[in-house]
Amino acid sequence: MTEALRVVSIGGGNGLSALLTGLKRYAHPQKPGDPWLDITAVVTVTDDGGSSGRLRREFDVLPPGDIRNCMVALAEDGAFLSRLFQYRFESGSGLKGHSFGNLFLTALTNITGDFPDAVRQSAEVLKIAGRIFPSTAANVSLSAVLANGRMVRGESKIGRSTQPIQTVRLEPRTAKPLPETLDAIANADLITIGPGSLFTSLIPNLLVAGIPKAITESRALKACFVNLMSQPGETTDFSATDHLAALLRHSGLKNGGAGLIDCAVVNTSTVSSSVRRRYAAEAAAPVEYDSDGIRAMGIEVVEADLLGRTWAGKERRSKARHDAAAIASVALALAQRGRALRTGISTKGRSKAGVRQTGR
Repeated sequence: MTEALRVVSIGGGNGLSALLTGLKRYAHPQKPGDPWLDITAVVTVTDDGGSSGRLRREFDVLPPGDIRNCMVALAEDGAFLSRLFQYRFESGSGLKGHSFGNLFLTALTNITGDFPDAVRQSAEVLKIAGRIFPSTAANVSLSAVLANGRMVRGESKIGRSTQPIQTVRLEPRTAKPLPETLDAIANADLITIGPGSLFTSLIPNLLVAGIPKAITESRALKACFVNLMSQPGETTDFSATDHLAALLRHSGLKNGGAGLIDCAVVNTSTVSSSVRRRYAAEAAAPVEYDSDGIRAMGIEVVEADLLGRTWAGKERRSKARHDAAAIASVALALAQRGRALRTGISTKGRSKAGVRQTGR
């Protein structure tokens, strides 16, 4: 294979960073004939908390935090850039709490006068293994209607809500995507949504006018990477079908979201009892999936062992995280399927990457 497989990954937060970290391995062929990826990340820009929120309010720029994390994930020299861009000032009037990467992107935005251009130039300077686009160049904010009818404004407040979330929306609702984003979606072999916080990292991208329609019109294979664990308040007691239904519902498509998601990638490995107990103390639990229920939605089920076991120290024992290599391997196999579908060749059964497809 001489032409790169084109992957567009949509999301935000730690979930998207984990996927991009794994995909970076395939940004160049390992040896002649090996498949390789052309990577585009489309990143939500609704963050209003922490360093990003402060810079947004003080300098009227889009929040740089999620973009920064994606840059680190795709950087050729990830170890060095991670130390530099993730460095957080622990003191200093006005500096305390800010990360260097956020300040870098803010400064470059002020120099260029355009946040997307600042991201592009940063990617070139830092030799990023792919492209990163904010989901919109508009200065958008997120609001939510909770189950009790209360309206909550601001991503950080929504994420801390203890009431179930009914709907979220962007303000202004007329925010549009970059033309480059629509081009990447139209020409993709695979479009991924997730993993990531459902209402604050994934759905905001689908609220940008034109993105859901572009996804459904693309000939790419569309895959949703379902989260490993629920999130307190935001997705308490949500199953995989609940996650998928929320994505389809918020797409705003007249056909109910048909064509937005072709397959759901779900984890088959077991979260340890000690990790379950830690999450249960915060009203969170592993996201369960019902294959029949997912297939009833017209969505294929793709099963794989996605649970990370490679990090060291206490985090390994206390947190459930996606394994970057595992989810990237699944994405590579799906991108190969997407390319085959685009060229009129169908594939079935178990892929070489160890992905089990259970049909629609």
